[in-house]
Amino acid sequence: MITAVQKIALIGPAYPYRGGNALFVTHLYNYLSPHFEVKIFNYKLLYPSFLFPGTTQYDPSKEAERVPSERIVHSINPFNWICAARKIRKYNPDLVVFDWWNPFFGPCHYAISLFLGKSFRKKILFCTENVISHEGRLVDRWLTRIGLKYAAAYLALSAVVEKDLKAIYPNRRVYRSELPVYDCYAGEQPFNRAEERRRLGIAPEEPLLLFFGYVRKYKGLDVLLRALPKTAQSIPNIRLLIVGEFYDRPDEYLNIIRSLGLNDRVRVINQFVPNEEVGRYYAAADVVVLPYREATQSGILNIAYGFDCPVIVTAVGGLTELVDDGVTGIIVEPESPESLADGILRFFRMSETVSFRENVRVKARQNRFSEIPELFQTILNDMRA
Repeated sequence: MITAVQKIALIGPAYPYRGGNALFVTHLYNYLSPHFEVKIFNYKLLYPSFLFPGTTQYDPSKEAERVPSERIVHSINPFNWICAARKIRKYNPDLVVFDWWNPFFGPCHYAISLFLGKSFRKKILFCTENVISHEGRLVDRWLTRIGLKYAAAYLALSAVVEKDLKAIYPNRRVYRSELPVYDCYAGEQPFNRAEERRRLGIAPEEPLLLFFGYVRKYKGLDVLLRALPKTAQSIPNIRLLIVGEFYDRPDEYLNIIRSLGLNDRVRVINQFVPNEEVGRYYAAADVVVLPYREATQSGILNIAYGFDCPVIVTAVGGLTELVDDGVTGIIVEPESPESLADGILRFFRMSETVSFRENVRVKARQNRFSEIPELFQTILNDMRA
């Protein structure tokens, strides 16, 4: 039980930044702020522009989720790290929470943790969406060890991350939660399936797969494309909608589409989707496909659940923790077009008798992120002990 108002400093991206981490920090603030005094210490510079693979780091959405924050952290300026630590110390929080997802921030997080001083050393929690990034190299492991060095405890958002943390830091506390179900895109007026299909040029009876989110090698879009010919042998009118900004070169994927003769059944929308438009694509889709080569968890899955949309996922990382095979979606083997094709066919066969969407609604209500205020009170109590 939460017994008293305490202060939490949350260091991570929020509006005006876009993307999954800003979305998570925003939800964390919204869940915690009714119970604690929470202040977000946002970034004044997140990534240098030459390191960011997309068009912009900033959220162009007209309906962007905005929470109060102070933009003070500069990711590559060592002098700033001293000032940031000083401002956090002045706030005098009972708990300092770093949102960790990429080794790039290792030096910044290490320095701020160090400059907070020994009096805060037992108050530092790292909320870890990943331990090592999806495209990690040897230097990433070194940067991760540096960045997480001064954590007193960790909050893992999947079992696979929890296991990794316990292996690296066996003598430190590791707490568990998960990503929230992102139902913030639904809006007051839900999108109409028939209208959105008509807008996209998809016939009402055509089975539609959705691949959503930015495109990188580890997400396995090429595997999905190679699965389509076998799928089309049994479902001739199946269609695939690819929606998201390409962080890889699009030509690699467009060449696969052309070489396999998929031009008539694949549509590519290569752009970042503002919040107010996200629901259009989920409303039109029958199922969201996440053919990832590796993953810890995925915000795309949690967005799908926010729209009661079933998923087809590969058995990697923490993806399977949130999917009940044959109930809320289908689980297939990774890096196998044949297994993915079989999984897609299985989904559409089962859809005749299984109420996937109703099952997703039930699953979403069980999301353990709703218990995050109580978990943070436990963490605060443990750190005072």
